[in-house]
Amino acid sequence: MRARQSGVSLIELMIGIILVGLLTALAAPSFRNWIQSSQVRTATDAITNGLQLSRAEAVHRNQPVRFTLPTADRAGWVVEAFDRDTGAWTRVQVRDQSEGTPNARVDASQTTVTFLGNGFVSPLPAQPITFNVTNPTGGACVTSSGDGEIRCLRVTVSAAGQIRMCDPALPSSNPAAC
Repeated sequence: MRARQSGVSLIELMIGIILVGLLTALAAPSFRNWIQSSQVRTATDAITNGLQLSRAEAVHRNQPVRFTLPTADRAGWVVEAFDRDTGAWTRVQVRDQSEGTPNARVDASQTTVTFLGNGFVSPLPAQPITFNVTNPTGGACVTSSGDGEIRCLRVTVSAAGQIRMCDPALPSSNPAAC
């Protein structure tokens, strides 16, 4: 009579390790792209939140409040309110550019947006103000044809102060498209 085997053999263990390694190797590029795209999304959310805070503070205070990107190509921002008594700008809130988005880059049509007490942008822009957020470390942006590795996003601000995040790669029929 044969003795019963308990546990796994060395060959079974090696096959299991090889399978786990193969699956990990196959998943690594997708995971990398997901991480890089997440940094773009985090930076875009931060810019949207900063702009919304600026507009809300301007309406709440009934005085000008400005949103500024201190470094033209980074996702950090500063929100400042204008004090009519002193004629100076005072900081309301600051977001450091390194908070969760070290690789994200911003290409803005203008680096400062000033909201008035009625929520409108001053001076009135001829075109919506745009903030294009990319991640060169992650690769090229996904295009409408499907080429590219990561999902890049855009934030727009209309003359009336409407703030909107959109995806330039989506077809115009999609509500989330730019």
